[in-house]
Amino acid sequence: MTELRLRVPISGMTCAACALRIEKVLTRKGRVESASVNFAGAFAEVAFDPGKTTLAEVVGAIEGAGYSAVTQEMTLPVDGMTCASCVSRVERLLSRVPGVLEAAANLASNSVRVKFVAGTATREDLARAVAAGGYGVPAVAEEAAGDWEAARQARETSSLRRDLLVALVFTVPVFFLSMGHMVPGFPHVHSLPWIALALTVPVQFWAGRRFLRSAWVNLLHVSADMNTLVAVGTLAAFGASVAGTVWPQVFTARGEEPPMYYETACVIIALILLGRTLESRAKARTGDALRALVDLAPKTAWRLSEDGEREVPLSAVVPGDALRVRPGEQIPVDGSLLEGASAVDEAMLTGEPLPLEKGPGDRLFAGTLNTTGAFVMRAEQVGRETFLAKIVEMVQRAQGSKAPVQRLADRVAAVFVPVVIGVAAVTFVLWLALGPAPACSAALLHAVAVLIVACPCALGLATPTALIVATGRAARMGILVRDAEALETARLVDTVVLDKTGTLTEGRPSLTDLVPSGVFDSDELLRFASAAESSSEHPLAKAVLAEAARRGLKIVAAEGFEAVPGRGVRARVERRSVLVGTSDFLAENGVAPDADGDARARLEAEGKTVLCTAVDGSLAGLIAVSDRLRPESAAAVRILRERGLEVVLLTGDREGAARAVAAQVGIERVVAGVLPDRKAQVVAELQGSASAGGKRSTVAMVGDGVNDAPALVQADVGMALASGTDVARQAAGFTLVRPDLRLVPAALDLSAATLRNIRQNLFWAFGYNVLGIPVAAGVLVPFGGPGLTPVLAALIMAFSSVFVVSNALRLRRVPLGGNVIA
Repeated sequence: MTELRLRVPISGMTCAACALRIEKVLTRKGRVESASVNFAGAFAEVAFDPGKTTLAEVVGAIEGAGYSAVTQEMTLPVDGMTCASCVSRVERLLSRVPGVLEAAANLASNSVRVKFVAGTATREDLARAVAAGGYGVPAVAEEAAGDWEAARQARETSSLRRDLLVALVFTVPVFFLSMGHMVPGFPHVHSLPWIALALTVPVQFWAGRRFLRSAWVNLLHVSADMNTLVAVGTLAAFGASVAGTVWPQVFTARGEEPPMYYETACVIIALILLGRTLESRAKARTGDALRALVDLAPKTAWRLSEDGEREVPLSAVVPGDALRVRPGEQIPVDGSLLEGASAVDEAMLTGEPLPLEKGPGDRLFAGTLNTTGAFVMRAEQVGRETFLAKIVEMVQRAQGSKAPVQRLADRVAAVFVPVVIGVAAVTFVLWLALGPAPACSAALLHAVAVLIVACPCALGLATPTALIVATGRAARMGILVRDAEALETARLVDTVVLDKTGTLTEGRPSLTDLVPSGVFDSDELLRFASAAESSSEHPLAKAVLAEAARRGLKIVAAEGFEAVPGRGVRARVERRSVLVGTSDFLAENGVAPDADGDARARLEAEGKTVLCTAVDGSLAGLIAVSDRLRPESAAAVRILRERGLEVVLLTGDREGAARAVAAQVGIERVVAGVLPDRKAQVVAELQGSASAGGKRSTVAMVGDGVNDAPALVQADVGMALASGTDVARQAAGFTLVRPDLRLVPAALDLSAATLRNIRQNLFWAFGYNVLGIPVAAGVLVPFGGPGLTPVLAALIMAFSSVFVVSNALRLRRVPLGGNVIA
């Protein structure tokens, strides 16, 4: 095979020694013919024989050395895919393009996602490769592919309806002619063969032209798909009928009735068009959830400039633009509020049912709804950088990925159609040689039935339709799935590890208790403490000040402020000396903090941080601050435990605080005081421990911070809160857009439901072929068993695709998360 030379961009090199190391790794054991790594240019020139070494192995060697090959991903819309064989063929065509690492075609969305080494291929290169196989790649931008697919789906449904109507108009009289022998005096096809021929021609060559055209293109490219099977089957029936019409004497001379199978060709085409029409309508519904997300963003925005206010396309908005948003309008891009105030409905992102009050400086997100006042905002993230666009991109990526369970279907699809054509040929020959007279008639009917019943439409739709419906529903609920593999693995989880701060809790301290000593009431205690803390930047001080603001207390200016790190603060408030801090801090300053010792011990046992407050040398009271539990945390843990899952609290916080939180939510197993690198080790230990069934445990880790990233990667299933860090989200297989932990059991339920659905689809797709092909071939007929006519075969085949898509749509209604979440 010809040697392939590629330039592979590499990231992670820090010196010339890195370049030498990569060269050694690549050339070791003859992996590549030659490798020259350029440290300054950050790339490697690699020459290798694709017959001995794949590009994926070259990239894997680079990554195994601790570096990264820079890759790109691109999604292309594809015209002309009709079955699982098409999917397999498109993937093979693209895998031959130099630089392509993997290609995943999706029949349900009529698209293909391609991953390739950066700089080695262009969109034009990929489009040419697909076109070389007889498929089309429309010239639309990647971000507009969703709009193109919706328009294509509408055009296809309309075209199918039109062709179906034509087929029905001409098929009905042909069918009655074929049944004429059953009604005395009614015309029969053998008495009016030329009329039957005239009626069949529009069905075969107009209504069925899509099958003939695709079969012809496949023939030119020496390949075959479901259209080939339909075209060969119907043309065989039509051709035999034409022969019986034009040369009836050839058959009557042998004592046989001239073959008339016009109704077979017509009914097969009509039934398949009916199935394709129903399938197209159902497929359009599978993408409803994603289209609803895309439609949240408005198409235009009102931009302010020196020339006044003007409506511009959303694509014309750039960071820094000032935009006006009126009541009832959706916010066009991500940014911050400059002027005005309003209440913004962010339910589509957070699930929060009540609109949030927004003022100057507050963050705004594209697609959320401005409910009351008008305001001016500054555009900061636009286009594909908005949070909504990233959600849509993540959903599209998941829908375009392939679940491991689909691998068997892919292997079968790659050889399915040629094998079926071979089976049909063998069936024809055996019936012709061994069948009863008229042998030619029986041979033709059985061969056509084999061709029609075996069309692999259902096989190509079984997995992608379920994934599209499932990931779309997940996105509407607030669950973003990274890829199909994560969705498949989640159903196996038997242990769920939860981080504490920011996951079970809100991640920010807030004031929970005020315990005045008796000299002051609660408001007075809070007023003195907040005045003393007003100059502090400590998170605990902010919690105290926030509660004072919520109560509407007037905070006076403090004098002589002094912060003692790790201990507390002192200040003069209204000419009185105020101390706020730990009990040791008060004791060091001559104040006895033990007057409320029982209350302090109770609060600390609950995992709360206690601030002791003294005024003029006497204890004024206690202030407890805590990171509040998220309101749904206890319900989420209860649902997980009802599923029989083990729930573990894993935190870097101290033991007492961790156990107090665990007790509130119902978690029995706590691992506290753990550093970030140790978190991953704990997850690995949990994976190594056997579950109740004696198997290795499958662990899901739920976290939100940088310190959770190693554990999220180590876990079998990582789930990150969208309110957390970018590092955590990138390490996770699932992202929870809403900070609602009930989404965790919902995600696990969705995984189990999706895999059940895919298996049902694949069982039907494989099963009806396994049973249908031998029955259609007439294996049971010599033993008195049933056969399968071509018309019945067409009906079964059409039903199979509709069944698969309809079954996938059931995922939109499956109860999830203990019915807590719809």
